[in-house]
Amino acid sequence: MKVLTVVSHPRRESLTFAIAERFIQGLKDAGHEVEIADLYGEEFNPLLYEQDEPDWDNPYKSYSPRVHAEMERLKRNEGLAFIFPVWWYSLPAMVKGYIDRVWNYGFAYGGARLPHKKVLWIPLVGETEESLKKRNFDAMISHYLNVGLAGYTGISQSEVAFLYNTLAEDIENEEEVKKHYENLFNRAYKLGITYSHSLTEK
Repeated sequence: MKVLTVVSHPRRESLTFAIAERFIQGLKDAGHEVEIADLYGEEFNPLLYEQDEPDWDNPYKSYSPRVHAEMERLKRNEGLAFIFPVWWYSLPAMVKGYIDRVWNYGFAYGGARLPHKKVLWIPLVGETEESLKKRNFDAMISHYLNVGLAGYTGISQSEVAFLYNTLAEDIENEEEVKKHYENLFNRAYKLGITYSHSLTEK
């Protein structure tokens, strides 16, 4: 399968990119082809201007050249993955702007649907699993990604795989901190290796 992996973080040396590298290695080791969209590195502009504003009377509107290029990139991949930090219990503005501009009317909805078999969301969460679940933020985020975004655009399989405690809070022992991050990397790799398993099981 060809999998477009969309990564969003302003720093290449961030944990987000390190996780992305392990996930991509897992995809490749499982035999998938991988295309990477580094939104910051490619200087994607998340602001939606008039040229890319949906026209409810015209599902065939011609959007900006950059948006059409991103649409073509989406169409040449069968699967999607998004890797990003959770900021303010939501998507970073860069990812939200990418979806606003590219998953547009006439392409992803409004008589059209995205062509992908699966999308995997990998949000990096600074706090612990217990802390995120305390106020049902995990359910809120998952519902938004799985139903509000993937479901609305016709992607039949959408999964959210949170990576928790990326700040290693309350882990004081250096060896335990190291082990914690190794576990995060191993999980990212396994998510890549098993990306298509649930598809073949259906």
